[in-house]
Amino acid sequence: MKALAQAAIRRLPSFVRAAAGPYALPIPTGARRTLALLWLGLGLVSLILSGLFSVLLVLSRAPYVKDVFPLVDFFHVALVVHVDLSVLVWFIAFAGAFWTLNSTARGLPLAWVALVLAAVGTFLMAAAPFLAREPAVMSNYVPVLDGPVFLTGLSMFALGFALLTVRSMAAAPPVGVRPDGAAALRFGLNASVVSAAVALLAFAWSYLLLPSGLEDKAYYELLFWSGGHVLQFTYTLLMFVAWLWLASAGGVRVPLTPRVVLLLFGIGLVSVFGMPVIHLAHDITSVEYHRWHTWLMGFGGGLAILPFALAVVLALAAAPAPRAEQRPLRAALVASLLLFGTGGLIGLAIEGSNVKIPAHYHGCIVGVTLAFMGIAYHLLPRLGFAAPRPGLATWQCYLYGGGQLFHILGLLWSGGYGVQRKMAGGAEVLEGIGRTAGMGLMGVGGLVAVAGGLLFVLVVALAVLSTPWGARLRAREGIDEPEGEHGEWQDDGEIDEASVFESGTSGALDAVQDPVGEEVQPDGNDGEIDDFHGRPRGRRPHLSTVAPPGT
Repeated sequence: MKALAQAAIRRLPSFVRAAAGPYALPIPTGARRTLALLWLGLGLVSLILSGLFSVLLVLSRAPYVKDVFPLVDFFHVALVVHVDLSVLVWFIAFAGAFWTLNSTARGLPLAWVALVLAAVGTFLMAAAPFLAREPAVMSNYVPVLDGPVFLTGLSMFALGFALLTVRSMAAAPPVGVRPDGAAALRFGLNASVVSAAVALLAFAWSYLLLPSGLEDKAYYELLFWSGGHVLQFTYTLLMFVAWLWLASAGGVRVPLTPRVVLLLFGIGLVSVFGMPVIHLAHDITSVEYHRWHTWLMGFGGGLAILPFALAVVLALAAAPAPRAEQRPLRAALVASLLLFGTGGLIGLAIEGSNVKIPAHYHGCIVGVTLAFMGIAYHLLPRLGFAAPRPGLATWQCYLYGGGQLFHILGLLWSGGYGVQRKMAGGAEVLEGIGRTAGMGLMGVGGLVAVAGGLLFVLVVALAVLSTPWGARLRAREGIDEPEGEHGEWQDDGEIDEASVFESGTSGALDAVQDPVGEEVQPDGNDGEIDDFHGRPRGRRPHLSTVAPPGT
């Protein structure tokens, strides 16, 4: 298999594979590092809370158990909160971490306001089922509890997301005219910010076009339909960034040059600009309006996915065996590709409104989640914490991914027998061995996936708690260097990981500057390797001993 993959890579055109990789971003210190950590913390809390609600969801649909627990009413309430926490909050919180690491120091006060609003909104949404009896509205993309507590929380979170997007666009770093791997990832993150801005525009535009007198289900369905579709492009672009970063960090050379990666990111972004055309061409209540958004996501979203996925799969097949610390990253990458690909294929088999639909989007969503989990493992030691335990982290990826795979296959099986979606308890009829076995597989897989999700929390908690406080404080120290009059960068220095990638180590620098002019944390090795250009081995001097450019 390895020889075949290597031969296939050699047959690629030279402009595709020449000087490919590595793909990694420098990690800043100071306020941006702290903000990124807090966004990651918000995402982790949302996963913990969604996991608690998912236990109720699985039990309310599993055979026999569903008859013991009368959870029909609470099923829909739990489903609303679970979906919003595990998808909307988790993905946008991770986007906040990505965009903060990728930003200049401009607009930091606005970034803090965005984080506080998002955090307060998240806790209000999670607490709403216990503070008030609010009816569940099962709208697509953003289901809601139609009451003041939940809607206040959702509005605060949306405002935080909007401020985060505005600040990320204002502080977006330039890519440059000669992109390398880091610049390609920056372009991908900048593209995801643009996609998020288009999604926010779609939500606002839909709100202004809503006709009066709609019932709750139709109202929220139309409100979130357009923006929800565009948000999927944002998540997919972020997943592409995670795939490339995980591959390079895991010792896998992806056979794509930075310029080709930029092209694929551009293809992944361009489809979002079809949204205004659909709004202008069709009435928001028309069938064509709904169908064109579905087609836009299915066709436009798939244009860049196949080349990215094939390149990463080929690279994995041709890669050497990973070192111990690289195994969790490889496991997350493999599981992400498998689940996302399975979800995409299931989407081709959807007919009618049955549980094949949640099987499809569960696969895609879990594919993105696994990629983010792998990046979280990679970032922990670079943000001042201990590295995750390789064995435990590797098993977590396979446990969570395997459980979710059985979960969606059970839904696919049951969907073939016509089991309807968004039903539970006595409202769900499981007649015959086929329906019962399929939903049983779904239930077992769901419980295994919950265990895998809790194990992720445990792995991260162990890494955080095993880090001495002094090491955490030292890692967070740093000074935001002043920028030019208009916020332009003062220096184009960046981490050069070319020799790092070739040597198979995880990092080679002591202290360098990222393009914002701020001190960058080393990528975590003992400094035995110097840079790509053959200079003598040894550590580079600290920034304070280096004269700035032009002196």
